[in-house]
Amino acid sequence: MRIIWQYEGLRHFFEFEAAGGIVLALAAVAAMIIANSPLNVWYEGFIHAPVAIQIGEFAIAKDAHHWINDGLMAVFFFLVGLELKREVLIGELSNVKQIILPAGAALGGMIMPAIVYLLFNYNEPEFWKGWAIPAATDIAFALGILSLLGNRVPNSLKVFLVSIAIFDDIGAILIIALFYTSELSLESLAVAGLCLPFLYVLNRRNVTNITPYLLIGLIMWIAVLKSGIHATLAGVVLALFIPMFDRTDPEHSPLEELEHDLHNTVAFGILPIFAFANSGISLEGAGFAELFHSVPLGIAAGLFIGKQLGVMFMCWLIFKLGISTMPKGMDYKQIYGAALLCGVGFTMSLFIGGLAFAGDTTMFDERLGIIMGSIVSGIAGYIMLKMSLKDNASGTSVDLTRPH
Repeated sequence: MRIIWQYEGLRHFFEFEAAGGIVLALAAVAAMIIANSPLNVWYEGFIHAPVAIQIGEFAIAKDAHHWINDGLMAVFFFLVGLELKREVLIGELSNVKQIILPAGAALGGMIMPAIVYLLFNYNEPEFWKGWAIPAATDIAFALGILSLLGNRVPNSLKVFLVSIAIFDDIGAILIIALFYTSELSLESLAVAGLCLPFLYVLNRRNVTNITPYLLIGLIMWIAVLKSGIHATLAGVVLALFIPMFDRTDPEHSPLEELEHDLHNTVAFGILPIFAFANSGISLEGAGFAELFHSVPLGIAAGLFIGKQLGVMFMCWLIFKLGISTMPKGMDYKQIYGAALLCGVGFTMSLFIGGLAFAGDTTMFDERLGIIMGSIVSGIAGYIMLKMSLKDNASGTSVDLTRPH
């Protein structure tokens, strides 16, 4: 009986909307504790353990950290690609009128943090490459914090925040492709390009068996890995060819089925592993200069100050110009609370930070800025939304009856 109760408790936890964010946070905290304890030797040994796959003359040899960031995170980006395609075809992004406000807010929320970061580092050109680190929003954490407010949250607010995060993901994908690409191998790119016609044919012939897509996707991932473009982008490209609809069975959606199957694996497996491997910040010997270096300080300010300024300014401008209207059930206080939550960067910020600096400096640790900015933004966003929703609950034209 006790085992059944424990199983039911675990099942209810994993069904909780904030569960993904909680597991992600626990993984990050565990990494920081271990990195500042005698177990740090074990931690460093784990993330730098060499792992190689070799078939004849062909070999891929990387440490565990790179396999996690280049391999496991490709699955995360694949899931992001599936979600983007679904949203564009049948979701929130299928209606042009509905996407103007979150698209504008996301654009402002990417540009202003970069400006704030560059202002902190204007006289240090070698650090400018970190400009994109505070531009991202972590949807798992942001939605996790939002879910803590319960069913008082209007559905329009959740849709607004999710839509901003989706456009943030699109922006991050483009940024990685355009600005964080090393020297290109044309041969490898040609191999990756040859995979596209095969994927197109599978899609056009209504092949709903996912296996051939994944096999070709694996070949494409290896080619992109060798090309100089970050390998995770292969996951996004592959997702675009997964059929949304089965033309022989309208009730069957291969894309939605695959998205459902991958969700828990990514949320409770891949992302926590990524957080654990990338959040182990050792504070040993860290002094005032390291903690308040212009890079981590610029990242933290970009996430907390830049995000809210960018999102709020663009929303105000869009309303002022009459391009879009205030979403039903929302007001400026709730938009401001959402803007603060957009400053929770974490996963994507850590990912871009690893690409930007790749451990090539001992003067600072950009992850400190990501964690500081994300924590402050998350707390401030939660407090602001709790206050605004409480105000609405006591008076109010806002419809809070719809469940989030």
